[in-house]
Amino acid sequence: MKRLIFLLSLITVFANNNLHSQDTLPNFSLKNVGNNRIIIGWVNNFSNIRQISIQRSADSLTNYKTILTVADPTTPQNGYVDTKATHGNMFYRIYIMLEKGVFLFSSARRPIFDTARKADLPFRVDVIPSVDSVAGPKVNNKPKVNVFTPSLYVFTHRDGYVRINLPDDEKPKKYSIKFFEEDETFLFELREIKEKNFKIDKTNFYHAGWFRFELYEDGKLIEKHKFYLEKDF
Repeated sequence: MKRLIFLLSLITVFANNNLHSQDTLPNFSLKNVGNNRIIIGWVNNFSNIRQISIQRSADSLTNYKTILTVADPTTPQNGYVDTKATHGNMFYRIYIMLEKGVFLFSSARRPIFDTARKADLPFRVDVIPSVDSVAGPKVNNKPKVNVFTPSLYVFTHRDGYVRINLPDDEKPKKYSIKFFEEDETFLFELREIKEKNFKIDKTNFYHAGWFRFELYEDGKLIEKHKFYLEKDF
């Protein structure tokens, strides 16, 4: 019931603020209304959307954490009130997954302080618990659904390439990546990677679908995840 009140409250406040106060995905509005409350809002025009997740980070490049996966990503106008940020200058971005595992990230943004809302918000806020794993929140007593959160280091980009974005550490480290079929059949390995940011042509994987990978740092496994290649070759 609390979550229902929260969702209805969001619809009310965004309707009162008019459509122009939000931006169409992948753009979004972001306001700091005081009292440790950050309002994220957006308009969805994607007809083939499958998932929307809000991510937060202390900087604009790394260590993003998923704080919410939206229960119904197809809602034309939606938003969220974040009351768990450690300070009001953190960065936010939106992860958007479309059909067949195709996904994109919005640009990272910091909230703008909304001087028109220094007083308490005129609606009740019952915040949905944050989500750190691949399970979405329960809404209206429905069971949790599995959602896909991509790796920050190895992922498919909208251009169809597999993008590699390794941590930019001050101390030099040796990275290697092993690639596998979805059934764990070994494909190939990249050893002693020199570049921190580069891309791999999808033709190296021979077919579309899901693939798995293992990322190693100085010989130690730091991530085991997967990615999806869309069928267009």
